[in-house]
Amino acid sequence: MPSALPDVVLWSIPAFVLLTVIEMVSYRLHPDEDAAGYETKDAATSITMGLGSLVFDALWKIPILAIYVAVYELTPLEVPILWWTVLLMLLGQDFFYYWSHRGHHVIRILWACHVVHHSSRKFNLTTALRQPWTTWTVWPFYLPLIALGVHPAALAFCSSANLVYQFWIHTERIGKLPRRIEFLFNTPSHHRVHHASQGDYLDRNFGGILIIWDRLFGSFTPETEPCVFGLTKNISTHNPLRVATHEYVAIGRDLKAARSWSERAGRLLRGPGWQPTQQTSPTRSVAPPLTKTGTPSRPPHL
Repeated sequence: MPSALPDVVLWSIPAFVLLTVIEMVSYRLHPDEDAAGYETKDAATSITMGLGSLVFDALWKIPILAIYVAVYELTPLEVPILWWTVLLMLLGQDFFYYWSHRGHHVIRILWACHVVHHSSRKFNLTTALRQPWTTWTVWPFYLPLIALGVHPAALAFCSSANLVYQFWIHTERIGKLPRRIEFLFNTPSHHRVHHASQGDYLDRNFGGILIIWDRLFGSFTPETEPCVFGLTKNISTHNPLRVATHEYVAIGRDLKAARSWSERAGRLLRGPGWQPTQQTSPTRSVAPPLTKTGTPSRPPHL
């Protein structure tokens, strides 16, 4: 892998710390009753989850890298590292990130990983650090890029750049930006909608760097009313281990209580709000919609 591509996450850590301190101070100097703001235990949990994810990601990367390298060695294609190919790889990675992110909202076993990031009722820069410890669910979505000749280390660079970009959009201190920026890029306004837990805001705005994927594939919703952050059924814990595993535990309970193999498959592969049809209201003829918890609340968008 060419040494020209830097470790963007490592280089960004000082900026992460500085921006978080600035945001904390801004809330102290200029409180906003309409904003979720900061809460000490919540912020500490988010930071702990972020530090833990670094450790677990290092472990998951060993088998994942082995798979990527094997596919890369087998493909006859090879994308050179040039300035314009890096831009194309960033675009490609952002496209597959959209589908990975969307999949992690609508398939329950994947949601069990991603729910960690949505488990805070606050929305600030420390929320960006609240990362899962089971990211082994992400790697299959990027196999097409490896098969097309993108070096695994180049993919790692693009994924890191995407992650770093998304740090600054986890804030309520920035309102809507100029229309051209809002149209093309993921912004704090768009991402607040993504983290909201009410009404038509659920399961929307999956983009990483660009919001155009949501506009193209019908999952975009603009911010029109204040957001209520968290889950539709929040967890009342700051214990990092419980935050990391609570949905897996819930899936285990549902699988144990399931009455058939089709129900077990549904508990794993359908949406987080899926229930067997026999448990639905007599007035409904289809399964309840997909939501962020086991409690259905609205018609699905997807």
